[in-house]
Amino acid sequence: MITVSGIGHAVIDGVNGAIGRVDAFGGMQGRPDGTKGTNFLLVGTDGRDGLDPSDKRRYHLGGAPCHCTDTIMLVHLSEDRQRAAVVSIPRDSYVRLPAKPAPAAAASPASLSAPAPSASPASPSAPAPGDGKSAGTGPLPPGTRPAKINEAYADGGAKLTVHTVEQLTGVHIDHYLEVDFSSFMKTVDVIGGVKVCTPVPLKDAYTGLDLAPGTTTLDGGQALQYVRSRHIDGSADLGRMQRQQRFLAQVIHKITSGGTLSNPVELSRVAGTALGSVRADQGLGAGDLIALAKGLKGLSAESSEFVSVPLSDLNYRVPGIGSTVKWDETKAGELWAAIRADRPLAPPRAKPAHLGAAVGVDPARIRVTVANGTDTDGLAADAQKALRATGFATPGLPLTAVHHVGRTMIDYDPRWDRSVKSLAAALPGAELVPVSGQGATMKVTLGPDYTKVTPVRAGAGAVGEDAVTGDEEVCP
Repeated sequence: MITVSGIGHAVIDGVNGAIGRVDAFGGMQGRPDGTKGTNFLLVGTDGRDGLDPSDKRRYHLGGAPCHCTDTIMLVHLSEDRQRAAVVSIPRDSYVRLPAKPAPAAAASPASLSAPAPSASPASPSAPAPGDGKSAGTGPLPPGTRPAKINEAYADGGAKLTVHTVEQLTGVHIDHYLEVDFSSFMKTVDVIGGVKVCTPVPLKDAYTGLDLAPGTTTLDGGQALQYVRSRHIDGSADLGRMQRQQRFLAQVIHKITSGGTLSNPVELSRVAGTALGSVRADQGLGAGDLIALAKGLKGLSAESSEFVSVPLSDLNYRVPGIGSTVKWDETKAGELWAAIRADRPLAPPRAKPAHLGAAVGVDPARIRVTVANGTDTDGLAADAQKALRATGFATPGLPLTAVHHVGRTMIDYDPRWDRSVKSLAAALPGAELVPVSGQGATMKVTLGPDYTKVTPVRAGAGAVGEDAVTGDEEVCP
């Protein structure tokens, strides 16, 4: 086994010397107690130093960086190394940071020596506003100011980011890993790209993302566009977090199923590129990397769990800051308690009769009526049965359309634009017809092009839904 052999140690020791180091914990006091298992704080920053100018143009990376965290994930590796949980923390989460001015002081150990008021492991979500008052109208703890969590990195770097997450969650962070745009692209390229799948087109003019329906293997630049895009639909940053989770599930699946962890040469090549281009805390040494590699060998897509922090308000307005998101204190508290106790997040569930294409909205939440717009008897009844079998809600009896149609059509209210994409994935080629004021129920009129319903399944669920395992997120 490479992780216990001399070769394995030599590989890891060589990589260990190439890792960029950052002081993420020095001088911090009032930290939560340690927990079973190991907790990594993984952050993605918008740093773009070292990128070729042509890549900046190609992947829409020409703007000035804000020097803040684009992505924040808490990764928990269970004590028995048989399970990994990935919790996405919205970058717009409402928090309280040390007051300005004095940016330098905010990053100093002295300013991090005491936990935020009311924040303790017993009340992990207490720093989020939960007293029923409007943001900015109630008293703030002395020496703090309201902010979004991604500002913590800009104000105090890795140390303030770690401190803020620990005080929000009550979870002790053991190690810190930081990835910028350049290191992300290099990592994706060194593993040969990552496969993603989508039932609908994905386009974002801001990042340049343009994916056709189906399965695509993304290189480093395309993958960066995929995980950065948040102008695809109304789901904005929350939809982006779901795509990031799906992407990470694909990475775990590729690395753990492709022999990388058992091949000394391949492990050295991948680890040298991936870890040699990130920044890590000073305490992440060769022994930790060996234990991590050994633990990853026992993982699979099925034993990795993905969830986002449950939210109670998606548009929590804060004067001077704008729209933030507010955590659901009760559900978030339960989530972090499970992490601290090293408990699984995703409950055991029976395997579905079919896998089907992953869609953004659970079919069970979508109401559909079906009408026959052809001369073929029984077509609507068959289609309604098939839609119900793949999970859609199909109230009432199948109908006969007043007029024949030349192709299958789906009438929908534009307010349910995400739901119609999930239905369209089950009826490829159907024409989408927006009808303002129609309401939540979709209306399908079958045309002569209809042959069958394509099975679909819920991918990463809506905000606050239960955790899902990685095998539910990888491409079928």
